[in-house]
Amino acid sequence: MIVGPYRISLIETGDFRLDGGSMFGVVPKVLWSRTNPSDEQNRIAMTMRVLLIEGEGRKILVDTGIGHKEKDSFLEMYAVDFTRNTLESSLAARGVKPEEITDVILTHLHFDHSGGSTRLENGQAVPVFPKARYHVQRRHFEHALNATERDHASFLPHNYLPLREAGLLEVVDGEMELFPGIHVLVADGHTPAMQTVKVQHGDQVLWFAADILPMSAHVPLPYVMGYDLFPLTTLAEKKRWLPQALDEKWVIVYEHDPLVPASRLKMSERGQIAAGESVPV
Repeated sequence: MIVGPYRISLIETGDFRLDGGSMFGVVPKVLWSRTNPSDEQNRIAMTMRVLLIEGEGRKILVDTGIGHKEKDSFLEMYAVDFTRNTLESSLAARGVKPEEITDVILTHLHFDHSGGSTRLENGQAVPVFPKARYHVQRRHFEHALNATERDHASFLPHNYLPLREAGLLEVVDGEMELFPGIHVLVADGHTPAMQTVKVQHGDQVLWFAADILPMSAHVPLPYVMGYDLFPLTTLAEKKRWLPQALDEKWVIVYEHDPLVPASRLKMSERGQIAAGESVPV
């Protein structure tokens, strides 16, 4: 997909599974299982999809997937599967080498979004993209360093502390145009100061919604994850952005949807905002 001076590609980094009840919060299983059936452990199929943005002299990644540093027990718990693709193989298929990445925008530091930022070298975690600057919101980074009992398991320091130690971490304060036409929009419902990414040129907009809308099934307002620290804040954020995305025909990328990579929004027969048909990116 071309948006202004940028060529945007969807990069698949691997598949995994999470508990369906946790993914859909208060929504009953009889409803969410219609679109997202679960396995015998109540886990639903998910993927880890990131963005590659090329243009204006930059090669920018948005998120990095789960990476390859975790133990087998961890991989088994989340049914992590690299059979179809990895971050490295997907980049190589597009002719992009790790040292060519100039910037990595991390929406947040949960392990399925930031794990691919580092790799093990002689038992030590080191940056995967040695010439890149890694951009994360300051408030979110501070939260990751002092996570609560409720969410500390989502933060694995070897995914991001080596970035700071290598002098590659750039902290961002609030919403801004990070690069020409590339904006970060801050959301506080899922985790403090998660940053979504909006690429805009004129009336053409692509929105990488991260975990506000992890899958197309999360577009309806009540479909809020049980993982969210502040679910009512997520609800307010959806009310803030979804009407605008509908009116302005934004293309929304769903980071974790295994079947619908991206879509625009539509009004359902019941007069509610819903995900439209899948569109190519």
